[in-house]
Amino acid sequence: MAFGRVAEQYERARPSYPAAAIDEALAYAGLRPGERVVEVGAGTGKATRLLAARGHHVLALEPDPAMAAICRRLCDPDLVEVRETDFESWSPEAATGLLFCSQAWHWLDPQLRWRRAAEALRVGGAVAALWTFPIWDRIALRAALDRVYEQTVPNMVAGFPLHPGSRAERVAGNWSDEVGEGFAEVRIGMHDWARAYTAEEYTEMIATHQDHIRLSPESREALLGGVGEAIEGVGGSFEMFFRTTVCLARRAGV
Repeated sequence: MAFGRVAEQYERARPSYPAAAIDEALAYAGLRPGERVVEVGAGTGKATRLLAARGHHVLALEPDPAMAAICRRLCDPDLVEVRETDFESWSPEAATGLLFCSQAWHWLDPQLRWRRAAEALRVGGAVAALWTFPIWDRIALRAALDRVYEQTVPNMVAGFPLHPGSRAERVAGNWSDEVGEGFAEVRIGMHDWARAYTAEEYTEMIATHQDHIRLSPESREALLGGVGEAIEGVGGSFEMFFRTTVCLARRAGV
């Protein structure tokens, strides 16, 4: 993954999460006040800070040093411990009631993630995986943006959510089908929201996504320039519609 190369920009440009999505995960887990949450792939701490703001202690696991450094800098050290490790290598010292993961579950080893989740959770504890995707069918600028991608980066596969030709939710897979053995009470919540972006804000944001980071400098410059021109062509800003999906499952057992 290349996010560490744009860590400061990631923190500045990426949106946070709707309060209702965080609250849904916490309510499902039924945590006691102040109980510890283990967060997988904490990034720069956008969700971490929301969890801590609700009074929970958070053990934030983040493998990238640059991302972890920002998370550590911006979080309350009395409530958040940041460890530079990937989830697959981490060994839990005690069982938790909530394993929380925002925008990162799809990056985890599919052969290990459910087994490691079971090891981290007490019986009855919850996995909460959050994703935020654009709702492209509701975005009026989609066709214009799609043309820019076709003209500037025709070989870029529409496999990640910020490509306007993508089926954005594909990254998350089918939660109901993938939940691991020993987990039950599967639930999926959806929270729709919107925000306006200027050309500068939007191009800065999309440049923090993996497929955009990996473009050659020349291709990225052409793409971002074309995207900016498309936004300026509709008055300098446009409205993006998003859906934050909260995927939940509970560790079964006695």
